[in-house]
Amino acid sequence: MTDYLNLIDGAWTAAGDGATFESRNPADVDELIGRFPASGAEDARQAVAAVAAAAPGWAKTSPENRAQVLDRTAELLLRRKESLARELTREEGKTLAEATNEVNRTAANFRLYAGEALRVRGETFPGEAGQIICTIHQPVGVVAAITPWNFPISIPARKIGPALAAGNGVVFKPSNLTPLMGHRLVETLLEAGLPKQVIALVHGRGRTVGEAIVTAPQTGVITFTGSYPVGKRIYELAGPDKRTQLEMGGKNPCIVLEDADLDRAVQVVTKGAFGLSGQACTGTSRVLAADSLYDALAERLAEATAAIKVGNGLQNGVAMGPLASQAQLDKVLGYVATGTAQGGRHLTGGERLAGNGRDNGFFVSPALFADLPTGAPLTCEEVFGPVVAMQRVADLEEALSLGNAVEYGLAASIVTRDLGRVLDFAGRIEAGVIKVNSPTTGVALAAPFGGIKHSSNQVYKEQAGAGVMDFYTTTKTVYLNG
Repeated sequence: MTDYLNLIDGAWTAAGDGATFESRNPADVDELIGRFPASGAEDARQAVAAVAAAAPGWAKTSPENRAQVLDRTAELLLRRKESLARELTREEGKTLAEATNEVNRTAANFRLYAGEALRVRGETFPGEAGQIICTIHQPVGVVAAITPWNFPISIPARKIGPALAAGNGVVFKPSNLTPLMGHRLVETLLEAGLPKQVIALVHGRGRTVGEAIVTAPQTGVITFTGSYPVGKRIYELAGPDKRTQLEMGGKNPCIVLEDADLDRAVQVVTKGAFGLSGQACTGTSRVLAADSLYDALAERLAEATAAIKVGNGLQNGVAMGPLASQAQLDKVLGYVATGTAQGGRHLTGGERLAGNGRDNGFFVSPALFADLPTGAPLTCEEVFGPVVAMQRVADLEEALSLGNAVEYGLAASIVTRDLGRVLDFAGRIEAGVIKVNSPTTGVALAAPFGGIKHSSNQVYKEQAGAGVMDFYTTTKTVYLNG
């Protein structure tokens, strides 16, 4: 067992008061991954101050140098892909195949932003005779990256990558459920040549560490992925002088129309709902199916759901790993009980699993409910687990009405052969990510990502596309007169 440390002002250091917390394998809680600093607010403030002091030096480095560091980071991640994927599975619980895909995606993110480092440029505008008007983009200074546990290296990469590419320093607070992956990511950046003072790694509770980072006067930008209540709190603490990018929850529908291919619909729903143990913000949690195929689809989905093999993600043939924590398990089991109490037809799953090496883990079978009444918790609240609620609809109009009748607006999908109704759906569904004949999960690396309503603060999109680097830079307008 290893004791891990924060990185503050270029030095690996314990929490100021020496406090620690443990990370354990969700597939076997007897397996201790490591101990990590339970940092305090003063640790966080010191980290921000140190990065603020170092950031100007990094801003002066050439874009080519910044690109080389990020490209080298990608190379090192791929070289260690096998060991990183196994550690990711042990710490977060997802299957080894899913973990391997995440490591690949993380490397691709750094390669993408290595290129973006070379594309930060300004514009020129018409002015009076003898005058040139242009814009220049400069780094903000200190970027706070506060990240979740469900994608513990790929989500940080799409925040830290562009922040460093633009010339900023970064204060990184990973989730307490996946601190090892945060540590590994920072280790890799340093080995790739990033100066130690340019990034800080601070472990600890969000209420203590996260809030101290957000409110530190030197913090200029906050990029966060997590729940709506936490995102709302960050927004309130940040105030009007700090730029925020908040990606939050989802309650994502899959609409299945009467002309849909049933095999395709089953594949789209099960992959979107139960991949990553249902612990994805874009995961499918509702199925709104046309009445004419509803019963047949429910039967087919129940069969496919019951056939999913649940177990330790390191084992061959396992399609769904454990939930990430005891709190996640309790939450999912609570929603399953609510679904039954609200009059839904419980088709399959939702049981705590034991035996076959699952006695010491947070295992639950994927669950499917049908005929839930509108307004039942499973139809409108974010579960963030492998639970799907089916509702019967008469037509696309009713499906759109139900699909939009929630506070979130992250992802939505439709299964149909009718192009006209696809266009109608795309124009009227309240979601930032729209999928056609494909799962709600899975997004392109180089496309903008983000939601609407309570899924995002709707100011800056993540990933690539127009404006991604604008979030990490300040635009100045310069008037040049001879």
